[in-house]
Amino acid sequence: MTFMESTEIAGKNVSRIGLGTWAIGGLEWGAVSDREAVATVLGALERGINLIDTAPIYGHGRSEEIVGQALRAHGRREDFFIASKTGLTWSSSGVFTDSTEARLRKELEDSLRRLGTDFIDLYQVHWPDPLVPIAETAALLEGFRCQGKVRALGVSNFSVAQMEAFRAVAPLASNQPPYNLFERSFAEGCCAHGESACGDGPGSKGKSILEFCRGNQIAVLTYSSLCRSLLGGRVQRGMIFDAKDIRSVDPKFQEPRFSQYMTAVEGLATLARERFGKSLLELAARWVLDRPGVSVALWGAKRPEQLDAVAGVMGWALDAEAMAEIDRIVAAAVTDPIGPEYLTPATRSLTA
Repeated sequence: MTFMESTEIAGKNVSRIGLGTWAIGGLEWGAVSDREAVATVLGALERGINLIDTAPIYGHGRSEEIVGQALRAHGRREDFFIASKTGLTWSSSGVFTDSTEARLRKELEDSLRRLGTDFIDLYQVHWPDPLVPIAETAALLEGFRCQGKVRALGVSNFSVAQMEAFRAVAPLASNQPPYNLFERSFAEGCCAHGESACGDGPGSKGKSILEFCRGNQIAVLTYSSLCRSLLGGRVQRGMIFDAKDIRSVDPKFQEPRFSQYMTAVEGLATLARERFGKSLLELAARWVLDRPGVSVALWGAKRPEQLDAVAGVMGWALDAEAMAEIDRIVAAAVTDPIGPEYLTPATRSLTA
């Protein structure tokens, strides 16, 4: 088994690399067979990865079904730390936030059924719903926890102020923000665009999301740790993505930004090879893990072999000089940066 760094979430020992299962849902990242998808989940466990992150929106339930198949194939539920989510709905019109009581109750029962388990280790609100008070959402999820259907509660894409509102009602174990060396503003600020002047709870004023979580023992699980594979080492200049691939609508993969990011990618790959004897992917994942406050970096994969590089991320660290050089390369190449805002779901009232 691959050596794996570990941390704790809600008193449970978990791997510092988590398997992100958006891709194996099969809708936004291209088709993947059930056999290969299940093999990917089991392959993660073989490599020391026990945290499996999924959500109903991933493949409209298929990702959770795949994880459930893997659980049954492996046979030992206790070997897995399953993190799933709630609070989104979808239709032919798009994806929308929905943290109404009826929706959250239905999503929990559907997720338990798809996963084939009696409980979910970490249950996260996928996005804040501006139409439902956070206190109401937290109280409902705390009820699920008290019933034993979920073991710990988390949020995703929440600001400092929103986390304060949640934890005033229920214990908050984690937050899952987008974070990678190209997209830092959300986690290093406390608002959606990185502003640091929000947060009205005691001691929270001006703190970044990472600072706040670190100071309050809230685990941080980063998604898009490899920036939709832009930092994975396989994306080349001029690539055209299928219309069903999420990257076809990602502004980073559109010109003129695409060329800017590829210039940064090439410079970072050279730094990784010449300074550390590592690949770009290994450098990018290590960068996330070495940021103060980060607990787990989520790593998306559709095939088991895409997890082979995990071994090269473990057991070393980036020094201050390397961190500064990474910042210099990115700043020089990317003159028109943009974050992951395009992923934000719509609000129901705006589409009525």
